[in-house]
Formats: sequence, C-alpha cells, structure tokens
Amino acid sequence: MKSTVISIVAGLAATLAASAAFAETNLTVYTAVEAVDLDRYKETFEKANPDIKINWVRDSTGVMTAKLLAEKDNPQADVVWGLAATSLLLLKGEGMLEPYAPAGVEKLDPRFVDTSTPPSWTGMDAYVAAVCFNTVEAEKIGLPAPKSWKDLTKPEYKGHVVMPNPNSSGTGFLDVSAWIQMFGEEEAWKFMDGLHENISAYTHSGSKPCKMAGAGETIVGVSFEFPGAKAKSAGAPIEIIFPEEGSGWEAEATAIIAGTANLEAAQKLVDFSVSKEANEMYNQGYAVLAYPGIAKPVENLPANVADHMIKNDFEWAANNRKNILTEWAKRYDSKSEPKT
Repeated sequence: MKSTVISIVAGLAATLAASAAFAETNLTVYTAVEAVDLDRYKETFEKANPDIKINWVRDSTGVMTAKLLAEKDNPQADVVWGLAATSLLLLKGEGMLEPYAPAGVEKLDPRFVDTSTPPSWTGMDAYVAAVCFNTVEAEKIGLPAPKSWKDLTKPEYKGHVVMPNPNSSGTGFLDVSAWIQMFGEEEAWKFMDGLHENISAYTHSGSKPCKMAGAGETIVGVSFEFPGAKAKSAGAPIEIIFPEEGSGWEAEATAIIAGTANLEAAQKLVDFSVSKEANEMYNQGYAVLAYPGIAKPVENLPANVADHMIKNDFEWAANNRKNILTEWAKRYDSKSEPKT
C-alpha cells in the first residue's frame, strides 16, 4: 500500500513537472503592422516556439503610440512589434523599453538598429512614402501624373488629393517630418499650406489613401509603397510614383517593454524578429529590409526603392514630434476624417 501511494505521488509530481515545463507563456504584443500579415508571423513563430503564444493588439501607429504612453505607469504589453522607430524612441526617452541585443543583430543594416548599446529597439523593414495615382480617373479629366511633391500644390489637383493625418498615422508623420528635413521648416510649412488647399481629406490610416486611389475614390493618394504594389497586383489602375525630391521613410521596429514578467519569451520573439527567416517574410510586402542582401524585388515596385529614401534623422523626428504634430493639427485638422 505504501509503495502504491509513493508511486502515485511520484507520478503526480512528474505530471506537474511536465506540465510546468510545457506551460504556455502568453505574450501580449502591440503592433501597427498591416492586419493581413499578422497571422503568418504568429503561425511561424509559434511553430518554432510551441510554449509561447502571441496575443496581438493592433491599431494605427499614432493610436498605438498614444496607448503605450498612456499605459506608462501600468504597462499592458510585453513586446511592441512593428511600430515606427520614431515612436519607439519616444518610449525609450520615457524609460519604457528594456534594452536587448537580439541574436544576429550585428547582421542588420545599422540604420535599422538603435544607437545605444545594447539597443532599445531593432528594425525589421522600411515603408517608403509614395504617391498612388489613378490613371483611369486622371485621364477622364486630363490630370497629369505628378513628378514631385510640389506638383501636388498646383491648382489642377484641388480636391483630388488624400493623405494620412500624422497625428494618427505613422505614414502621415513620416511625410511631414521628411518634408521639413528636405525643404527646411519655413519652406515645408509653406508647401503644406499649399497642399492643404488641394486636400479633400486626411485619413487616419496610412494605407487608406492608396486604397482609395485604387478604388477610384480619389485620384492621388499620398501613402507608402506596399499598399500601392498590392492594389496594382489586384488590378487597380494605379501608378506608384516616388517623387523626385526623395521619399521619407520609417523603420518598422520591435522592442521589449520594460518590466515585462515574460522577459525570456519576449527575447525569443525579438530574436525571431531580426532573423533571416522573418526578414524573408517581410519581403512579401516590403522592398527594403533590415537584413541586407536578401530582399527580392516586390511585384509592381522598382528594384531601387531604397535609392529614393532620404537621409532620415530618427532622433530629430522623435525629439520634434510633439511640436510638429501640434502645429500640423492647428493648421490642417479641419479636413480630417471623423474618427470611428
């Protein structure tokens, strides 16, 4: 009887130990990545790490950045995956990020790695500003394709331009910050005053202007290259234009939230985010990757997308973000779409 009891107890202990060994860790991961891509990232990571489950919380860049800052004293996320590097620099400045050098970080393009040692964030890919131009609708009214950003201030474009609101969209912010870096502050605001005269609406999504152009709801959608390539592949009559002055760009990046109770699992996810395998997955939509030498051309995008990218000062953009957004809202928010 005694030996039977001992055997039962030993068996229960072994079962509990096995259960503990295979207990799932649930990671709450905040993201601004296009929703269509999230399932395949989750599936690939969880297949290699069956003891870790990703729970996505997704919204646009501006909304997600505001949410994270609001939760500073009571963080709800373990990891931020695919948020603008300038947003992560804001969080870094607030002491909200856990520095970590993921395995293989030395293989990345230095432009995609935080300058601190160890880095507080690491990049994944870049989204690059582009204009989506509906050729069919333009032909109906004899509207020429723009070659430059400043072309969009010409009278013939009045009412035919849609762009993202930089307070809610990372794409909108990269546009505004790039214009200031390219043109200088005084000339950039003068340019945006002229552009505002031709804007029909500011959207709260960075991809929406391009989708609208693809659907014929506007002729000119100021967006980024990925939704343009996707819409064109689906048959939309659009031309994807990289303006001659150069294109602003933003790195999608990943970071660990300081104080997470799931640090080891979070580190594994960040390791995966910089891996060659993950970068090959990013390449399904993004032409510019953090991991050099593996990007293949994306359908309907030129092979030299990276050549259009301006020299972007992320630190400057992050440090000036609040003032830029306040000034922008004061001048132009009257044409923003209602928030849903």
